Amino acid sequence: MFFNSLNKSFSQILRRLRHETPWLTPEPPRRVNRMVKWLAPGLLVKRWLFLSVGGVLLVGFGVLISLRLTPVFYTVQFLGSTLRFLTTLVPNYISGPLAILTGLLFILWGQTRTLGAITEVLLPGNETELVDVLMQERRLARGPKVVVIGGGTGLSNLLRGLKQYSHNITAIVTVADDGGSSGRLRREIGVLPPGDIRNCLAALADEEKLLTELFQYRFKAGDGLEGHSFGNLFLTAMNDVTGDLEQAIAASSKVLAVRGQVLPATLSDVKLWAELSDGRRIEGESKIPAAKGKIVTMGCSPSAPPALPKAIKAIREADFIVFGPGSLYTSIIPNLLVPEIAEALAARKVPRIYVCNVMTEPGETLDYAVSDHIRAIDQACGKPLFDAVLVQRRGPTEVAQRRYAQVGASPVYLDRETVLSSGRRIILANVMEESASGSVRHHPQRLAKVLMRWYSRTQGLW
Repeated sequence: MFFNSLNKSFSQILRRLRHETPWLTPEPPRRVNRMVKWLAPGLLVKRWLFLSVGGVLLVGFGVLISLRLTPVFYTVQFLGSTLRFLTTLVPNYISGPLAILTGLLFILWGQTRTLGAITEVLLPGNETELVDVLMQERRLARGPKVVVIGGGTGLSNLLRGLKQYSHNITAIVTVADDGGSSGRLRREIGVLPPGDIRNCLAALADEEKLLTELFQYRFKAGDGLEGHSFGNLFLTAMNDVTGDLEQAIAASSKVLAVRGQVLPATLSDVKLWAELSDGRRIEGESKIPAAKGKIVTMGCSPSAPPALPKAIKAIREADFIVFGPGSLYTSIIPNLLVPEIAEALAARKVPRIYVCNVMTEPGETLDYAVSDHIRAIDQACGKPLFDAVLVQRRGPTEVAQRRYAQVGASPVYLDRETVLSSGRRIILANVMEESASGSVRHHPQRLAKVLMRWYSRTQGLW
């Protein structure tokens, strides 16, 4: 009861320190604010603080008792005489609370200085206080279990935002890429394409800026090296050392201090194929959009690749599932062509949402409306996998639209009635960012904020 009331009091103090208007209330001294933070609920600090104080007292009493109790009598007698003398000088209603307050300040001061010394060792050159790091770590460790399905730059963008809300993130990534550096490694060495996995690992890295930049570094010259990224080569080497892509990803995650996990949808050597409306059959992930046709049917060989068991486990334990953003036919749907993954997603009754692209993609989704994206996913899996769709509210500027029109792309049209008739809810939000040159993408922080807000509002309905 005592600890509950203490937790409540310190919670109120923290809320006041954080949210009161600064021009109405003087800002508390930095040292006092830091000491109060150490007593915040959920840090698992107070119990050990009180335990250590109790231990000191027990050691003292143990020493006295081990001396056959005689010093206890004299000690108590001496303390009693001293206290009586002090109360004649300073009344007990003043000296008592003053002694308690002084003792608490000494304890807090000593603990703070001790933890400050630890901080200098654990966080050298970092201005963030250890208590702030601890509070953030506790909050993120209690975050929801989020599973994100996709690939490409869209997925890595989302992960950069989501890692600010939870460390329990699982990114399930397609391994069908056969272009660029990944494609070359796949053809020459026979490994699964590491490109999308590399991007997701870098996105979830724990602010290790130099290591992340190294992982994303792309060689600009060198016979056989030009065009390859260091991360792709590193994952390929780890795959050869460990003999397994799953173990290679785990080892790379430790190097980058990744929060969460990145998993391939399957460890099979998957090749995509698409049948177009003009009768052509195109094989190869990179060749499908280059064919510039309208996709009618999508598939892969082998036709039913086995799912990675860890991916299925993550889906079954998920609190929240997000599809996309990313290329519809070459980043999102390839994951759903793994039958076990599609079945696990359909069976999981938790908030599930699809993040629709802002712009259409030539060779994949030319002239597609939002309902066309939904129809394509439903058709590929044979069952509905999500309950809501997130759509950008405000369209791109004219500069951006002219830029995309040059390659035949345009904003994805929201056909509201058709989407609602499919049984999906529509979430409208401004989650787009536009560069000075007119390129458009989802803003990591805005997108993650909207998704987590929607999750918090809907989780009680499941």
